[in-house]
Amino acid sequence: MKYLGRIVFAAAFAIMIAAGMGQAKAADSSSPIVIPTHNWSSQVVMAYIIGGIFESLGDNVEYVPADSQAVYEAIRNGDVTISHEVWQSTFGASFYNAMAKGGLIDAGTHEAETLEEMGVPNYVIENNLCPGLPNWEALANCQDVFSTADSDGKGRWLEGPQSWHGDLMPNRLNALGLGDKYVVKFAGGADAIWAELSSAKKEGRGIITFNWTPNFTDAEGFSFIEFPPYYDGCRIADGGDGKCGSPKGWLKKAANYKFPKTHPAAYSAFSKLSFTTTQIGQMAALVDVDKMSHQDAAKAWLAANEDVWKAFTE
Repeated sequence: MKYLGRIVFAAAFAIMIAAGMGQAKAADSSSPIVIPTHNWSSQVVMAYIIGGIFESLGDNVEYVPADSQAVYEAIRNGDVTISHEVWQSTFGASFYNAMAKGGLIDAGTHEAETLEEMGVPNYVIENNLCPGLPNWEALANCQDVFSTADSDGKGRWLEGPQSWHGDLMPNRLNALGLGDKYVVKFAGGADAIWAELSSAKKEGRGIITFNWTPNFTDAEGFSFIEFPPYYDGCRIADGGDGKCGSPKGWLKKAANYKFPKTHPAAYSAFSKLSFTTTQIGQMAALVDVDKMSHQDAAKAWLAANEDVWKAFTE
């Protein structure tokens, strides 16, 4: 009986091992992995880069335009599979709110750190157009330098689309006592910001615009304005006075909770995937500087960086 028991135990153990091996080698589902695209270059190029990585594993991929705030609910509900550029300052609250409801998981963090802030191209400081920059207090005496045809005699802050930050920058202007000297104008998208930066550079005129890092402007030269330091609760939406600048933060990845089960190989690669500030800036530069399409930029980046991305698939 003891011998028979050992045989039964051994057989059961073998079945368990085989089942475990089968699970480890389970193929990804043929259902498409849905990747969102937003309205800034690095995010869209990276979408196609990650899609290309998934396709190299044999997966099917679909791309869908998505609102950059609402996408986390779409992931939680299963309409979108992943988000690969979750910026802490802008999207952290939406990310955590969706996670708290269930259905969305944290899939890891990129090596790159982030900052989203108002700033000026370096020539504004180098040419002393507004003495005292990048300290924010210098702005009190320079509004004329940043005046435009649509700013009613005030200096202009060119913000991103209002859907990105709401009234964060108008609130900050007023809190800092600059509301009577400056006005916030909202750009329609990232392309409008880059077009205005390019125009200002050619004319040598002053410009204050929203920007972020990592971005292609890291190489071109851009300085962020130094506002009062950020601390938890300093923004008006969080009960503060709104005077503070933006925090440096993380850049995360999000996924639907079923993704590790339905596409284990793709999820494994996605969870390992981590890009640096330089790499993300290069992705954006292929579009914003080299004027490639997002799809062609992704193909070019994948071809030139096989040593980087193939390691994620191993």
